[in-house]
Amino acid sequence: MNKLLKTCLFAAAALVGQEAVLAQGKVYTSPIGLQAYTFRGSWPKGIEATLDTIKSLGVTEMEGGPIKGMTTEELRKQLDKRGIKMVSIGADYKLLAESTAQTIKDAKTLGAKYVMVAWIPHNGKFDLETAKKAVADFNKAGKELKEAGIELTYHNHGYEFEPYEDGTLFDYIVKNTNPEYVNFEMDVLWTAFPGQDPAKLLLKYPTRWKLMHLKDLKKGVVGNLSGGTPTTNDVALGTGQIDIPATLKAAKKVGIKHYFIEDESPSYLKQIPQTIAYITSIKE
Repeated sequence: MNKLLKTCLFAAAALVGQEAVLAQGKVYTSPIGLQAYTFRGSWPKGIEATLDTIKSLGVTEMEGGPIKGMTTEELRKQLDKRGIKMVSIGADYKLLAESTAQTIKDAKTLGAKYVMVAWIPHNGKFDLETAKKAVADFNKAGKELKEAGIELTYHNHGYEFEPYEDGTLFDYIVKNTNPEYVNFEMDVLWTAFPGQDPAKLLLKYPTRWKLMHLKDLKKGVVGNLSGGTPTTNDVALGTGQIDIPATLKAAKKVGIKHYFIEDESPSYLKQIPQTIAYITSIKE
Protein backbone atom coordinates (compact mmCIF):
# COMPACT_ATOMS: atom_id res chain seq x y z
CA MET A 1 0.00 0.00 0.00
CA ASN A 2 1.55 3.33 -1.03
CA LYS A 3 1.88 6.29 1.30
CA LEU A 4 -0.78 8.42 -0.42
CA LEU A 5 -3.37 5.63 -0.24
CA LYS A 6 -2.59 5.06 3.43
CA THR A 7 -3.05 8.76 4.15
CA CYS A 8 -6.41 8.84 2.34
CA LEU A 9 -7.64 5.77 4.21
CA PHE A 10 -6.61 7.21 7.57
CA ALA A 11 -8.33 10.50 6.74
CA ALA A 12 -11.52 8.70 5.71
CA ALA A 13 -11.48 6.61 8.89
CA ALA A 14 -10.99 9.74 11.00
CA LEU A 15 -13.93 11.44 9.28
CA VAL A 16 -16.21 8.45 9.89
CA GLY A 17 -15.09 8.41 13.50
CA GLN A 18 -15.84 12.12 13.86
CA GLU A 19 -19.35 11.66 12.46
CA ALA A 20 -19.98 8.75 14.85
CA VAL A 21 -18.91 10.90 17.81
CA LEU A 22 -21.16 13.76 16.67
CA ALA A 23 -24.12 11.38 16.31
CA GLN A 24 -23.60 9.97 19.79
CA GLY A 25 -26.15 11.29 22.22
CA LYS A 26 -28.48 12.62 19.54
CA VAL A 27 -32.07 11.42 19.67
CA TYR A 28 -32.91 12.00 16.01
CA THR A 29 -30.49 10.15 13.77
CA SER A 30 -32.82 9.18 10.91
CA PRO A 31 -32.88 10.67 7.41
CA ILE A 32 -34.84 13.91 7.02
CA GLY A 33 -38.24 13.08 5.55
CA LEU A 34 -41.03 15.31 4.28
CA GLN A 35 -44.74 14.84 3.60
CA ALA A 36 -45.46 16.17 0.09
CA TYR A 37 -48.74 17.76 1.26
CA THR A 38 -46.61 20.43 2.96
CA PHE A 39 -45.85 21.84 -0.52
CA ARG A 40 -49.41 21.57 -1.87
CA GLY A 41 -49.34 25.25 -2.82
CA SER A 42 -46.01 24.91 -4.61
CA TRP A 43 -46.50 21.86 -6.87
CA PRO A 44 -48.81 23.61 -9.38
CA LYS A 45 -46.19 26.35 -9.85
CA GLY A 46 -43.48 23.88 -10.92
CA ILE A 47 -42.82 20.29 -9.85
CA GLU A 48 -39.10 20.20 -10.65
CA ALA A 49 -38.47 23.57 -8.99
CA THR A 50 -40.35 22.40 -5.90
CA LEU A 51 -38.29 19.20 -5.79
CA ASP A 52 -35.14 21.35 -6.00
CA THR A 53 -36.34 23.37 -2.99
CA ILE A 54 -37.09 20.17 -1.07
CA LYS A 55 -33.64 18.79 -1.86
CA SER A 56 -32.02 22.06 -0.74
CA LEU A 57 -33.59 21.56 2.69
CA GLY A 58 -31.62 18.32 3.11
CA VAL A 59 -34.62 16.07 2.57
CA THR A 60 -33.78 12.55 1.32
CA GLU A 61 -37.10 10.77 1.99
CA MET A 62 -40.67 11.68 1.11
CA GLU A 63 -44.20 10.53 1.62
CA GLY A 64 -46.62 11.53 -1.10
CA GLY A 65 -47.66 9.85 -4.32
CA PRO A 66 -48.43 10.82 -7.92
CA ILE A 67 -48.49 14.58 -8.58
CA LYS A 68 -50.87 16.23 -11.03
CA GLY A 69 -48.96 17.60 -14.00
CA MET A 70 -46.33 14.86 -14.25
CA THR A 71 -46.51 11.15 -15.03
CA THR A 72 -45.69 8.88 -12.10
CA GLU A 73 -42.83 7.38 -14.14
CA GLU A 74 -41.33 10.83 -14.75
CA LEU A 75 -41.77 11.77 -11.09
CA ARG A 76 -39.74 8.71 -10.12
CA LYS A 77 -36.96 9.82 -12.50
CA GLN A 78 -36.95 13.32 -11.03
CA LEU A 79 -36.82 11.95 -7.48
CA ASP A 80 -33.97 9.58 -8.36
CA LYS A 81 -32.10 12.45 -10.02
CA ARG A 82 -32.15 14.33 -6.71
CA GLY A 83 -31.41 11.38 -4.45
CA ILE A 84 -34.86 11.46 -2.84
CA LYS A 85 -36.72 8.23 -2.02
CA MET A 86 -40.53 8.13 -1.98
CA VAL A 87 -40.81 5.56 0.78
CA SER A 88 -44.54 5.95 1.41
CA ILE A 89 -47.57 7.05 -0.59
CA GLY A 90 -51.03 8.12 0.48
CA ALA A 91 -54.21 6.37 -0.61
CA ASP A 92 -57.86 7.41 -0.53
CA TYR A 93 -59.87 5.17 1.80
CA LYS A 94 -62.82 4.62 -0.57
CA LEU A 95 -60.65 3.91 -3.62
CA LEU A 96 -58.45 1.50 -1.64
CA ALA A 97 -61.50 -0.32 -0.26
CA GLU A 98 -62.82 -0.78 -3.82
CA SER A 99 -59.52 -1.91 -5.36
CA THR A 100 -55.85 -1.94 -4.41
CA ALA A 101 -54.62 -2.35 -8.01
CA GLN A 102 -53.84 1.30 -8.83
CA THR A 103 -52.29 1.93 -5.41
CA ILE A 104 -50.00 -1.08 -5.84
CA LYS A 105 -49.01 0.12 -9.32
CA ASP A 106 -48.23 3.65 -8.06
CA ALA A 107 -46.28 2.34 -5.06
CA LYS A 108 -44.16 0.06 -7.22
CA THR A 109 -43.50 2.79 -9.80
CA LEU A 110 -42.34 5.19 -7.08
CA GLY A 111 -40.45 2.54 -5.11
CA ALA A 112 -42.63 2.99 -2.03
CA LYS A 113 -42.75 0.25 0.61
CA TYR A 114 -45.61 1.78 2.60
CA VAL A 115 -49.12 2.98 1.82
CA MET A 116 -50.91 5.18 4.32
CA VAL A 117 -54.56 6.13 4.71
CA ALA A 118 -55.07 9.42 6.56
CA TRP A 119 -58.86 9.69 6.82
CA ILE A 120 -61.78 7.34 7.45
CA PRO A 121 -64.94 8.92 5.95
CA HIS A 122 -67.59 9.54 8.59
CA ASN A 123 -70.52 11.85 9.28
CA GLY A 124 -70.58 13.68 12.58
CA LYS A 125 -68.99 11.90 15.53
CA PHE A 126 -66.81 8.89 14.69
CA ASP A 127 -68.63 5.78 15.91
CA LEU A 128 -68.19 2.06 16.50
CA GLU A 129 -69.95 0.97 13.28
CA THR A 130 -67.59 3.13 11.22
CA ALA A 131 -64.61 1.73 13.13
CA LYS A 132 -65.79 -1.84 12.51
CA LYS A 133 -66.13 -1.21 8.77
CA ALA A 134 -62.67 0.39 8.69
CA VAL A 135 -61.16 -2.64 10.42
CA ALA A 136 -62.67 -4.98 7.82
CA ASP A 137 -61.60 -2.77 4.91
CA PHE A 138 -58.07 -2.33 6.27
CA ASN A 139 -57.60 -6.05 6.91
CA LYS A 140 -58.72 -6.88 3.36
CA ALA A 141 -56.69 -4.16 1.61
CA GLY A 142 -53.70 -4.77 3.87
CA LYS A 143 -53.60 -8.44 2.94
CA GLU A 144 -53.60 -7.60 -0.77
CA LEU A 145 -50.88 -5.00 -0.30
CA LYS A 146 -48.78 -7.39 1.79
CA GLU A 147 -48.97 -9.97 -1.02
CA ALA A 148 -47.52 -7.29 -3.30
CA GLY A 149 -44.69 -6.54 -0.85
CA ILE A 150 -46.20 -3.31 0.49
CA GLU A 151 -47.26 -2.44 4.05
CA LEU A 152 -50.51 -0.64 4.88
CA THR A 153 -50.51 1.93 7.66
CA TYR A 154 -53.37 3.98 9.08
CA HIS A 155 -52.55 7.59 10.00
CA ASN A 156 -54.55 8.74 13.02
CA HIS A 157 -56.38 12.04 12.66
CA GLY A 158 -57.78 12.78 16.11
CA TYR A 159 -61.45 11.82 15.77
CA GLU A 160 -60.71 8.12 16.54
CA PHE A 161 -60.12 8.86 20.21
CA GLU A 162 -63.82 8.83 21.05
CA PRO A 163 -64.25 6.91 24.34
CA TYR A 164 -65.07 3.22 23.94
CA GLU A 165 -65.22 0.61 26.74
CA ASP A 166 -62.07 1.09 28.84
CA GLY A 167 -60.23 2.99 26.09
CA THR A 168 -61.00 4.64 22.75
CA LEU A 169 -62.14 3.67 19.27
CA PHE A 170 -58.52 4.02 18.22
CA ASP A 171 -57.70 1.22 20.67
CA TYR A 172 -60.49 -0.81 19.05
CA ILE A 173 -58.96 -0.32 15.58
CA VAL A 174 -55.48 -1.31 16.78
CA LYS A 175 -56.71 -4.42 18.59
CA ASN A 176 -58.93 -5.64 15.74
CA THR A 177 -56.67 -5.08 12.75
CA ASN A 178 -54.30 -7.90 11.85
CA PRO A 179 -50.71 -6.78 12.54
CA GLU A 180 -49.52 -8.89 9.63
CA TYR A 181 -51.48 -6.66 7.27
CA VAL A 182 -52.16 -3.35 9.04
CA ASN A 183 -49.98 -1.07 11.12
CA PHE A 184 -49.88 2.62 11.96
CA GLU A 185 -48.39 6.02 11.25
CA MET A 186 -48.54 8.45 14.14
CA ASP A 187 -49.34 12.06 13.39
CA VAL A 188 -47.95 13.77 16.47
CA LEU A 189 -50.27 16.79 16.26
CA TRP A 190 -53.37 14.67 15.66
CA THR A 191 -52.45 12.58 18.68
CA ALA A 192 -51.92 15.51 21.03
CA PHE A 193 -54.82 17.68 19.75
CA PRO A 194 -57.52 15.25 21.01
CA GLY A 195 -55.78 15.00 24.38
CA GLN A 196 -53.56 11.94 24.00
CA ASP A 197 -49.89 11.73 25.00
CA PRO A 198 -47.87 10.77 21.86
CA ALA A 199 -45.00 9.20 23.81
CA LYS A 200 -47.33 7.09 25.96
CA LEU A 201 -49.37 5.96 22.95
CA LEU A 202 -46.23 4.89 21.11
CA LEU A 203 -45.16 2.80 24.09
CA LYS A 204 -48.67 1.36 24.52
CA TYR A 205 -48.45 -0.32 21.09
CA PRO A 206 -44.68 -0.68 20.58
CA THR A 207 -44.87 -3.12 17.67
CA ARG A 208 -47.57 -1.36 15.63
CA TRP A 209 -46.05 2.03 14.78
CA LYS A 210 -43.95 2.18 11.60
CA LEU A 211 -44.07 5.80 10.41
CA MET A 212 -44.47 9.27 11.93
CA HIS A 213 -45.64 12.74 10.92
CA LEU A 214 -43.61 15.36 12.77
CA LYS A 215 -45.81 18.34 13.66
CA ASP A 216 -46.22 20.69 16.61
CA LEU A 217 -49.28 22.52 17.91
CA LYS A 218 -49.31 26.22 18.74
CA LYS A 219 -49.19 26.99 22.45
CA GLY A 220 -52.52 27.84 24.02
CA VAL A 221 -54.63 25.99 21.44
CA VAL A 222 -57.25 23.77 23.07
CA GLY A 223 -57.96 20.59 21.14
CA ASN A 224 -61.00 18.41 20.59
CA LEU A 225 -62.14 15.28 18.72
CA SER A 226 -63.03 17.01 15.44
CA GLY A 227 -59.89 16.09 13.50
CA GLY A 228 -59.60 19.69 12.33
CA THR A 229 -57.85 22.92 13.34
CA PRO A 230 -56.71 26.05 11.43
CA THR A 231 -53.44 25.50 9.54
CA THR A 232 -51.93 28.49 11.36
CA ASN A 233 -51.89 26.29 14.48
CA ASP A 234 -49.07 24.23 12.89
CA VAL A 235 -45.82 25.66 14.25
CA ALA A 236 -42.13 24.79 13.97
CA LEU A 237 -41.24 21.83 16.17
CA GLY A 238 -39.96 22.91 19.55
CA THR A 239 -41.98 26.14 19.58
CA GLY A 240 -45.36 24.54 20.33
CA GLN A 241 -47.02 22.74 23.22
CA ILE A 242 -46.08 19.12 22.41
CA ASP A 243 -43.23 17.40 24.27
CA ILE A 244 -41.20 16.63 21.14
CA PRO A 245 -38.09 15.25 22.92
CA ALA A 246 -40.18 12.69 24.86
CA THR A 247 -42.06 11.77 21.67
CA LEU A 248 -38.88 11.25 19.63
CA LYS A 249 -37.26 9.22 22.40
CA ALA A 250 -40.31 6.93 22.54
CA ALA A 251 -40.38 6.72 18.73
CA LYS A 252 -36.75 5.65 18.68
CA LYS A 253 -37.43 3.08 21.40
CA VAL A 254 -40.29 1.43 19.47
CA GLY A 255 -38.34 1.51 16.21
CA ILE A 256 -40.19 4.00 13.99
CA LYS A 257 -38.88 3.37 10.47
CA HIS A 258 -39.41 6.73 8.77
CA TYR A 259 -40.25 10.28 9.87
CA PHE A 260 -41.92 12.92 7.71
CA ILE A 261 -42.09 16.61 8.57
CA GLU A 262 -45.57 17.87 7.73
CA ASP A 263 -46.15 21.58 8.08
CA GLU A 264 -49.57 22.76 6.90
CA SER A 265 -49.04 26.39 7.91
CA PRO A 266 -48.61 29.23 5.38
CA SER A 267 -45.12 29.75 6.89
CA TYR A 268 -43.81 26.27 6.00
CA LEU A 269 -40.74 27.52 4.11
CA LYS A 270 -39.64 29.48 7.16
CA GLN A 271 -40.60 26.81 9.68
CA ILE A 272 -39.15 23.67 8.07
CA PRO A 273 -35.49 24.74 8.56
CA GLN A 274 -36.33 25.63 12.18
CA THR A 275 -37.91 22.20 12.67
CA ILE A 276 -34.91 20.39 11.16
CA ALA A 277 -32.45 22.37 13.28
CA TYR A 278 -34.48 21.61 16.41
CA ILE A 279 -35.02 17.87 15.99
CA THR A 280 -31.38 17.27 15.05
CA SER A 281 -30.22 19.15 18.15
CA ILE A 282 -32.15 17.11 20.73
CA LYS A 283 -29.85 15.11 23.00
CA GLU A 284 -30.52 11.97 25.03
